[in-house]
Amino acid sequence: MTADNTPDDNGIRARDGKGKFDRSIEGAQRDARAAELRAQHWTYEQIGEELGIDKTSALRAVRRAVRDACAAPGKELVELEVSRLETIYDEVLDILARDHPVVSHGRIVKDDTGHALVDDEMKLKAIDRALKARESFRKLLGLDAPSRVSVEAEQLGRDITKLLDTAMTEAAGDDTDT
Repeated sequence: MTADNTPDDNGIRARDGKGKFDRSIEGAQRDARAAELRAQHWTYEQIGEELGIDKTSALRAVRRAVRDACAAPGKELVELEVSRLETIYDEVLDILARDHPVVSHGRIVKDDTGHALVDDEMKLKAIDRALKARESFRKLLGLDAPSRVSVEAEQLGRDITKLLDTAMTEAAGDDTDT
């Protein structure tokens, strides 16, 4: 079987190097066709009959097609946000590299030798902004280690997943009536 639950030449589902099932081009094309039929108001049962798969596989095929359709625009959005964050970060580094004089009552404050005093507060503010920009990078790209989740939250997540699965199964069952 391939990753899209159809038998391949040798009846074995191929895995990639990370243990996940590889998806064939034919499977992706079938998923796209399933989504096209769904957009034409076909039921999952009708889609399954047309494509030679069961109703649940038809539902999964449509979900995969929708996920795939959203993947490219999502990647473009992440790239755009990364570019914006890089611009902000570069600006902050420019500000950090400059010396900012201490100003009091509209005048630059100088030391006994006549040199302007450097305002370290401006550099500290720039450092804070640089750290915020880097934090945004990490969040956007998912680079931070996941935070600990309580046992109660994990159980709640499992309960929500079960409810969603039940609702989707029921929706697929109700779909045969449409």
